[in-house]
Amino acid sequence: METLAASLLPCPLFQGVSAGELSSMWNCLQARPARYEKGRMIWEEGRAVREVGVVCSGAVHILRDDFWGNRSIQGQAGPGDLFGEAYACGEEPLGVSVQAVEESEIVFLDVERILTVCPSSCPFHARLIHNLVGVLAQKNRLLSSKIDHVSQRTTRSKVLSYLSWQARRAGTARFPIPFDRQGLADYLAVDRSALSAELGKMRREGILDFHKNLFELKEES
Repeated sequence: METLAASLLPCPLFQGVSAGELSSMWNCLQARPARYEKGRMIWEEGRAVREVGVVCSGAVHILRDDFWGNRSIQGQAGPGDLFGEAYACGEEPLGVSVQAVEESEIVFLDVERILTVCPSSCPFHARLIHNLVGVLAQKNRLLSSKIDHVSQRTTRSKVLSYLSWQARRAGTARFPIPFDRQGLADYLAVDRSALSAELGKMRREGILDFHKNLFELKEES
């Protein structure tokens, strides 16, 4: 349990919390670990949830399907990332599904235990609430960035908007992205073949280079 609890420390929800404090709050938060094979659904759209998930290892995608079954990736979560907080803190059922895209270990935390001070008045609750608000604010900023990308008119402009944003976040022109080609196409809401064709054109034009999920943006000559 101590090893698993320690793996939660990179999560923004536990910023400023020591390993010893995290171990002591494990039972208070009713932490529930679970393992998922690659491709397994963790949560299905329409389900009511009262827990938040923390990825300890692996990766998950946040998915949305339309009426005709067309799938888009709303976001992704890797080790240390939190998911489900917007729905766990509200009354609406899930408007998305969550799927493990790698073999993953997740720890679920009862959101009421985070938001409600327990009878023993654990001193860490105020910090957790503060951190949760910070996580929600960060997710809102990420969603705003995605809207910027997908609202672009062409496949090229969507790709360049996304890659430019990733380069600014990484602080370098050479950086990895968290998606394979199909994942990037789903995230940007474009056809995969059109995406691959556009990436090839931009490589030939000297705008960028890439190998799998590692990209490099080139300076204008």
